[in-house]
Amino acid sequence: MISVYEVKETNKMIEHENLDVRTITLGISLMDCIDSDLAKLNEKIYHKIISLAGNLVATGQEIEHEFGIPIVNKRISVTPIALIGGAACRTPDDYVEIAKTLDRSAKEVGVNFIGGYSALVSKAMTAGDERLIRSIPKALACTERVCSSINVGSTRTGINMDAVRLCGDIVKETAEATKEQDSLGCAKLVVFCNAPDDNPFMAGAFLGVTEGDAGINVGVSGPGVVRNAVRQVRSADFEELCETIKKTAFKITRVGQLVAGEASKRMGIPFGIIDLSLAPTPAVGDSVAEILEEIGLERVGAPGTTAALAMLNDQVKKGGVMASSYVGGLSGAFIPVSEDQGMIDAVKLGALNLEKLEAMTCVCSVGLDMIAIPGKTSAATISGIIADEMAIGMVNQKTTAVRLIPVIGKDVGETAEFGGLLGYAPIIPVNEYDCSAFISRQGRIPAPIHSFKN
Repeated sequence: MISVYEVKETNKMIEHENLDVRTITLGISLMDCIDSDLAKLNEKIYHKIISLAGNLVATGQEIEHEFGIPIVNKRISVTPIALIGGAACRTPDDYVEIAKTLDRSAKEVGVNFIGGYSALVSKAMTAGDERLIRSIPKALACTERVCSSINVGSTRTGINMDAVRLCGDIVKETAEATKEQDSLGCAKLVVFCNAPDDNPFMAGAFLGVTEGDAGINVGVSGPGVVRNAVRQVRSADFEELCETIKKTAFKITRVGQLVAGEASKRMGIPFGIIDLSLAPTPAVGDSVAEILEEIGLERVGAPGTTAALAMLNDQVKKGGVMASSYVGGLSGAFIPVSEDQGMIDAVKLGALNLEKLEAMTCVCSVGLDMIAIPGKTSAATISGIIADEMAIGMVNQKTTAVRLIPVIGKDVGETAEFGGLLGYAPIIPVNEYDCSAFISRQGRIPAPIHSFKN
């Protein structure tokens, strides 16, 4: 039984500490939509999404009203479109037509993002994969709600450096195609290593081929709750600090479990996973950086930051796993610069730079996320940064990702404005020494020795 104390405690978290369910993401398999006729394919995709997701937003609103738990976003993820469109799409522009169908479907059902305009190319690219990747700049420029991702590496297969090189070009082209909006298109494009099949968070969400026909995945977030809990044990030792974070993560995850179960029951769609990720927003008090500073850092980026983040990430996962049998996705702590006011402040003060952010990605949930860099940055340099981050994921057997935004027409000292949950970001300097000779090598970096497990 849930006690009166627990009810009051949860209400306090919601009212004063920014606790929310960040997203209910409905995963939809499009495998049964495959058709060699592009028009028929688009029609099938549209009707499949409308039929399954038509009441997603209304269901989320009902749960919000009934339980008093804010559900910030209702979203959709689909099977990677490179797989679905391979038989029908002869050119990159054919794939763009599918992107438009996804966008129209998302608008029709009222979700804010739809993910899955994706390709999985960790070992090699098919012709269809390459066509989809080359279509991304145009697809993201002509749609509002479509999100794209590319998985270019894994611990089992190594890093596809041909895809990494292509991704550098695509990021630059996407930036140019959306330069009137501070290169906003790049905020909807993620490059992954070890991408999970069940991630509910955008821009990297897609429904993996190991998933069923449909599934409900819920992402819960509560940086403000964790920060306030840590504040209560400022003078405590590490044991008490870790116990406090674990207990708080447990409580947050139970809220997500409740919402996931209700959404699954009401929509008649199986529950997939809870993703407990401390995903910040630009709102005051909803910052992962501020948690780290409560732990004892003057500013995030100071010596000790990576150790503090490693501890935070681990305790969040330990608490979450005790609260639900199906914790998955990314689960841990996100460090997106533009979406976290504490990170933004640290960059402005010079406490945090790209190299320190890369070190932090070794121990957090994702990687270099929502980082604005000078628009003049070369495609080869972007590919080099992607390669570094993919190597961290491959060797450490974890998910890593890159969401860089080369803001065309802006340089270090200026600010890019993205709006809404995407926030704003100061332009971070990038090491300008050339890596093009390395990036221009063809083939793939082999998998590490510890990948040979069977």
